[in-house]
Amino acid sequence: MHSRFLSNPTSDPSSSSTPVEIPNDAVSSSSSSTPSSSDMWNYLWIPMLISLSKELTLAKAQSTILLPSEIGLESPRLSSCPASDPQLNFRPVIGILSHPGDGASGRLNNASNASYIAASYVKFVESAGARVIPLIYNEPPEILFAKLNLVNGVLFTGGWAKSGLYYEIVKRIFKKTLEKNDAGDHFPLYAICLGFELLTMIISEDKNILEEFSATDQASTLQFMKNTNIEGTVFQRFPPDLLKKLSTDCLVMQNHHYGISPETIRQNVNLSSFFKMLTTSTDEDNKVYVSTVQAHSYPVTAFQWHPEKNAFEWGLSMIPHSEDAVQVTQHVANFFVSEARKSLNRPPARKVLDNLIYNYSPTYCGKAGKGYDEVYIFA
Repeated sequence: MHSRFLSNPTSDPSSSSTPVEIPNDAVSSSSSSTPSSSDMWNYLWIPMLISLSKELTLAKAQSTILLPSEIGLESPRLSSCPASDPQLNFRPVIGILSHPGDGASGRLNNASNASYIAASYVKFVESAGARVIPLIYNEPPEILFAKLNLVNGVLFTGGWAKSGLYYEIVKRIFKKTLEKNDAGDHFPLYAICLGFELLTMIISEDKNILEEFSATDQASTLQFMKNTNIEGTVFQRFPPDLLKKLSTDCLVMQNHHYGISPETIRQNVNLSSFFKMLTTSTDEDNKVYVSTVQAHSYPVTAFQWHPEKNAFEWGLSMIPHSEDAVQVTQHVANFFVSEARKSLNRPPARKVLDNLIYNYSPTYCGKAGKGYDEVYIFA
C-alpha cells in the first residue's frame, strides 16, 4: 500500500481523472507541483517529535518525587519539634525470662544451674525500640521480682521446660502481670511457643491439656478465625496485602511438638473466657491447632509460632526469610513495644542500667548448623 504522503496532490487538466502515483525512486525527478522529500520528512517527523515529547514529559512527572515545599504544602517553620505525648514511655524496657540449660544441649555450658535467653528474642525487642532486662528464672525470688518492677512488659520464650521451678516462676510472673494491669498499669505480655503452652496449662488449671502435633521446623500460613475483629490486636497495623499473604504464603515459623486445638479451647471454660482465638494453623498431618490468641481483657498475646526467627535465626532450614516474612517479625515486635510504651512504670534510670542485658555478652553457637545462632548464658 502506498503512503498518502507520496501521492500527487494536484490534477493536471490535460490528464485523465485517475490519480497518478509516483514511485519512491522517482520522487527527485517529479514536477515542481510534487512535494519535495524535505517536505515529506517534515510531515513524518513533526508528529513523531510531538508524541515523543509528551511521553518524556509524562515519564518525568511519574518518576519525580516532589517535596511538600515544591507543591505548596510546606508547614510553617517551627522553632522546635512538637512535644512528645507525656502519657507514653519512650524508653520502654522488656523483661525476658531465661530458660533452663544453655540452649545448645550442654555444648556451651552444662552446669546444672545454667539458663539462657536466645539472642534473637533480645534483637526482636530491640528492633522495635525497647531495651531488655534478663529475668533469670532461678535467681533468688526477691531479686527476680525486684527486676520485674524495672520493666514495662514481659516475654516468655520458647523451650521445653513444663514443670518444676520454671513452671512455678512463669505462673508467678503471669499472676503479677494480671495484678499490674488490674492496678491500672498497662503491662503487656508476649508468650511464644512454650510460653503459649504454659499459659494454657496455667489458665486451664490442667497440666495435661496439651495435645501432640507434628510441626517441627515447618513454615506455615495463619488462617484467621471467622468474623475475627483484628482491631486492638497484634495484627491491627499489618498492611492489607501482608494480612492477605499470611493466609496464602508460608510466612511464619512453627517448631513445636505440642499445642492446643480450637475445640479444646472452646470446651474449656477458663481458656475460652480468658482468650479469644485469632488464628489457626495446620501441622504436617493436617491437624488444626490454635496458633495465635489474645486475652479478652488484658494486653496478653500468645503465639504458638515464632515471630522472632524470621529476621534473627538461621539454624533451621525452613525459617522463612523473605521480605514479607521479615515484615511479619517487625510488625509483631512493633505492636509489643507500642503496648509497653503505655506502661506507667518509670523506674530509676541507674537501676535499669545496672540490670540491662548489655551487662552480659552473647555466645555464638551457630557453627553447629542447628538451633540458635547466639545465646546469652547465665550461670
